[in-house]
Amino acid sequence: MINLLPFAFEFTSPGPIAFELGPITVRWYGLLIASAIILGTVLAQTLAKKRNVDPELVGDLAIWLVVGAIPCARFYYVLFEWQRFQTQPWYKIFAIWEGGIAIHGAIIGGAIAATLFCKRQQISTWLMADIVMPAVILGQAIGRWGNFFNSEAFGAPTDLPWKLFIPINRRPPELINESYFHPTFLYESLWNVGVFAILIFTFLRFPKLRTGTITMIYAIAYSLGRFWIEGLRTDSLMIGPLRTAQMISLSAIAAGIFGLIWLYGLRRRFPDTISKELPTENS
Repeated sequence: MINLLPFAFEFTSPGPIAFELGPITVRWYGLLIASAIILGTVLAQTLAKKRNVDPELVGDLAIWLVVGAIPCARFYYVLFEWQRFQTQPWYKIFAIWEGGIAIHGAIIGGAIAATLFCKRQQISTWLMADIVMPAVILGQAIGRWGNFFNSEAFGAPTDLPWKLFIPINRRPPELINESYFHPTFLYESLWNVGVFAILIFTFLRFPKLRTGTITMIYAIAYSLGRFWIEGLRTDSLMIGPLRTAQMISLSAIAAGIFGLIWLYGLRRRFPDTISKELPTENS
């Protein structure tokens, strides 16, 4: 629930379970992920029509993305949290409904799946990426609320008016006496909505942009927000003393900038961009 007070917003999760039907338990985390997939697929199919791409291809790609992204998102998380998982029952590794998936792992898995799919269909991977990226960032904005219901992925202690209450059993041991934390799930969700607005505006307003532009803007814009928000979190995945998400974000920003220079500074195409598939692209 959200308690509304004068100039204050106190966020308190109602719990991870949305509802129960007999022996079936439906959790908010899974419900939000499913909603993001469905909404994202419909959006991407709509955008595909504006690039003269068969929307059925996007529907098929969505299946590949789910199969590639979700297991990789979990594997990525477990890999960096192995010290904790090796002391738990083995089946906990697969319990994604309890939380614990990493968006960077999902992006890596999705990128691999999309590349294989596009090669199979003989269509530009960059073209399809530009079509699905607005849907991806919208899905990320929706999915972040799963962290809210699971009382996870929160930031450092704070007394700000929009503070987030975390139950004592979900707090890190060193912060057990703290009650309120930065709602980093909210920060990232709002940031992602802003990135979504930028991508949609750019996609619709400038249909003749070079193929790959939308993807490069996504890489830069999302990573800028993720870098500073990650610095507030208390549960970052780490490589030694370094926050993994911040390292990947910096790499993605650099890659995005290089990509835009390649497309517009050097005026060259990305390698698998096939000109006959891009009737609206500038030469």
